[in-house]
Amino acid sequence: MSLSPKWEERRSGSAPERPGDTRSPYDRDYSRLLHSSAFRRLQGKTQVLGIGESDFHRTRLTHSMEVAQIGRGLVQVLGERFPECKVLPPVPLIEAISLGHDIGHPPHGHSGEIALNYVMRDFGGFEGNAQSLRLLSRKEPYSDAHGLDLTRRALLGILKYPAPHSRVRRTEQPQPPEHPREMNRDNWKPPKCYFDEDQEIVSWILGPLEAEDRETFQSLRKEPSSAKNGKTANKSLDASIMDIADDIAYGVHDLEDAIKLDLVSEEDLTETLEENTDPQWGQQIDLSEPEDLAGRLADTGTRKKAVGELVHAFILSVHLERQGQFGSPLLDWTAALSEPAEDLLEALDELKVDQVIDKATAQQMEYRGRLLIVRLFGALSSDPERLLKSWHWEQYKRHDEAGDEQAAHRVICDYIAGMTDEYATEVYERLFVPHNGRVSAAR
Repeated sequence: MSLSPKWEERRSGSAPERPGDTRSPYDRDYSRLLHSSAFRRLQGKTQVLGIGESDFHRTRLTHSMEVAQIGRGLVQVLGERFPECKVLPPVPLIEAISLGHDIGHPPHGHSGEIALNYVMRDFGGFEGNAQSLRLLSRKEPYSDAHGLDLTRRALLGILKYPAPHSRVRRTEQPQPPEHPREMNRDNWKPPKCYFDEDQEIVSWILGPLEAEDRETFQSLRKEPSSAKNGKTANKSLDASIMDIADDIAYGVHDLEDAIKLDLVSEEDLTETLEENTDPQWGQQIDLSEPEDLAGRLADTGTRKKAVGELVHAFILSVHLERQGQFGSPLLDWTAALSEPAEDLLEALDELKVDQVIDKATAQQMEYRGRLLIVRLFGALSSDPERLLKSWHWEQYKRHDEAGDEQAAHRVICDYIAGMTDEYATEVYERLFVPHNGRVSAAR
């Protein structure tokens, strides 16, 4: 089944402007993402371990590149194993989606995301995936009003959670603390969503779908309650492939950083692999015995090959299936990990959480990042005319004069979300730390 050419359209309606440009629309999507300033800034944003802990470990940028590489491998393997699926994304498309999937995440990792959701609690909230869609379709400087002006299908792949913030946020907002330092992070975890003010963009993305498909695609598998956010039910085929590639990169490549920094021991690895590797599955995909694999992961000389073996095992364990509930094959086909592979990947994630993320030192850094961003937002919003850079002030002023308080605060949120860890700290120190800071050119 051939897809409608509408999936290659851009919101601007523009066509290639350069004579002799033979690239496909998805090749151009990939190029725009690769050369964007927002993508480059990911090199200064925390992935798991904070920037400055080591020059070895992953940043958001290297993580995104690894997701793109795994996404490429998944598409190639799935194309050979499931020739009946005629709508697999071309390699440049899955790589573009993978490069863009984390592009809206703020400084200081998920801690920064929680902080921005807290300060934006009365102004539409904040969520990293929603910010990615907003950045790529509105804010990143390439076109006048459409961000990078990516193709419709690329934006569909980046739309991981097709429900607006207002529909999935918890029905009762928690009581804000008297002081940000007393914030309970669990109370302010954002719902997975897109921003309500970006509804027109989502409506355009879903335009080629039949009405019934649009309604089903945006349904929830869990309604919000007074204490819990709701959850969306569906992803497009492209988003499901990217999501698995993201999980594999997070579960394996990010674990490599923890091993390298002696935060996860060979004993930890052996125990996790022995308890969570299904022997029959391991034999089917030719995975080494747990003790041998753990030993090679722990050894500097053999670690890279062992990491590659694990990634390859997970790629071979992905399959395609039809859901039978959508007319569009872009929605009805979905990628999924086999249960034994999913169990092992989750166990590796839990090992990393236990041995790295939940440690007191890591939590102290997360606390510092949250407090820094909350105080930074408070300062900038207290006197935007004097404290915001000129371009951001002009945007703020325009919305403020129009009486749109939410849009005005979103300008400050966009500014902070685009900062690297280092730049956020630099601005904070200029505002709050005596004898720190310097006058510099506008950034």
